Amino acid sequence: MRTSVLFSGGKDSAMALFHAMQFSQVKCLISIQSENAESYMFHTPNIDLVEKQAEAIGIPIINQKTKGVKEEELIDLKHAIIKAMHDYHIEGVVTGAIESVYQASRVQNICDELHIECFNPLWQKNQFEILQDIILLGFDVIIVGVFAEGMGGFLGKKIDAKFIAAMKKNYAKYIVNPAGEGGEYESFVLNAPFFKNGLKIKKSHTDNRGNGAKVLVIDELA
Repeated sequence: MRTSVLFSGGKDSAMALFHAMQFSQVKCLISIQSENAESYMFHTPNIDLVEKQAEAIGIPIINQKTKGVKEEELIDLKHAIIKAMHDYHIEGVVTGAIESVYQASRVQNICDELHIECFNPLWQKNQFEILQDIILLGFDVIIVGVFAEGMGGFLGKKIDAKFIAAMKKNYAKYIVNPAGEGGEYESFVLNAPFFKNGLKIKKSHTDNRGNGAKVLVIDELA
């Protein structure tokens, strides 16, 4: 089956891509670049760098802009999927949804309308297991956004055994989503088993969003 993976540059979409490559021919990635930092559907930190990641992976990418208006942004997603169907003849879409019924159901509805398949390989998987898989499979992932209590010290840190241990404490204390699907944090993948070459951050700065929220803005990659 020919598929396209919804790709944000973060760990969940990258893990979904890893799984998609096991059961399908991934013909392209789809990235939705929202102007709304509070988008209900789409990851926004460093979303402008997905083309660099796609180049490092070696898979073409469709970039679709959106204003990020709730529900209306789904029209832009549908347009991107239609383009993937036309240009790459895809028969299915793969997402990195874990527990978000809001996200998964809306992508499923679009796929149903277009008569193609929708796959969610991470759906309902234990979130700590997903973090463990990131380490075991050799993903190089850093935290580029922190938005919840107890997360402030993780900005710019790598997802490793120390991070998982700290997240277990945060989960017990604050009941946060370990994989950050509740918006507690955002990530950026610098390398993975399917990258042809890894990426390195040459220049970055911190954007303080208020109320403890911070984003690591990557200015330049090598």
